[in-house]
Amino acid sequence: MTAAASPPEVLRAPLVVEFPFTRSLGPVQSAFLTGLRERVVLGVRTSAGTVMVPPVEYDPATAEELRELVEVAPTGTVTTWAWNGEPRPQQPLGTPFAWVLVRLDGADTALLHALDAPGPDAVRTGMRVRVRWAAERTGAITDIACFEPEEEEEGRGERRGGAVPHDGVFDDPVTGIVAEARLDYTYSPGRAQTAYINALSERRTVGERCPSCHKVYVPPRGACPTCGVATTDRVEVGPAGTVTTFCIVNIKAKNLDIEVPYVYAHIALDGAGLALHGRIGGIPYDQVRMGLRVEPVWTEGGRYPDHYRPTGEPDADYDAYKELI
Repeated sequence: MTAAASPPEVLRAPLVVEFPFTRSLGPVQSAFLTGLRERVVLGVRTSAGTVMVPPVEYDPATAEELRELVEVAPTGTVTTWAWNGEPRPQQPLGTPFAWVLVRLDGADTALLHALDAPGPDAVRTGMRVRVRWAAERTGAITDIACFEPEEEEEGRGERRGGAVPHDGVFDDPVTGIVAEARLDYTYSPGRAQTAYINALSERRTVGERCPSCHKVYVPPRGACPTCGVATTDRVEVGPAGTVTTFCIVNIKAKNLDIEVPYVYAHIALDGAGLALHGRIGGIPYDQVRMGLRVEPVWTEGGRYPDHYRPTGEPDADYDAYKELI
């Protein structure tokens, strides 16, 4: 009796997605961030008299433009909180802390930030806190290093100070920021794409055919999005294919060692039911065209084609690939 072969291991790998977003600031956001640099917390007053911190440029209820800046206190009250026992890289504190919403004295809305506390038992809704300023401030929300518990004087209880008008004028105002967005997670391509990636390491391109509509998906998705049924019938396609459409890239991407301009195209591999993405090389960028027949070029040790180059065949007839554009 022979033992059944075990299914191939599904791949898993860490994945980091980063997107640094550069934006200019309007007068309200500029004053708010410049104020933080100067250890001043500014809010904005709405026509209804509500003070919003952080300030916004348009009233969320009426959509009218807001410009009336006010200064609020660097002390406030925790309205709700959650304990973070395992801080991640680039979070405000390197030791366990609480995420808190703090309604600063003089404000009617809450500001989200970190609270430095010895443990979850030391945090409660309604507790009094104060801003701990960063030693070096540049005009960013990180100029508030965190909040820390404020020692309440006996019998004082919860306090609310008034908001003081402020003209928002500072020397050398902050006019723009770079917002660093980053997401770290473990990605698994699943059964279908694991088989696709393993085949690529053997310089083969394998898709899966829908048993209902018979469309061949490359890369495979594990199920047909049109028919809603599982796809398990594997089909080897290519290696050659047809350029269905393309674009010319003129901006050099960070960490990508490719000279611009270059062409990125949709390529319908022979036998596939939809096109995949690939770079076109081995031909001047201004000679790439729809219908161009191409084949993959592999580098030594590469796990996927480095680019596609012309095969030298006549161009494909438009009717042969028009459904794949």
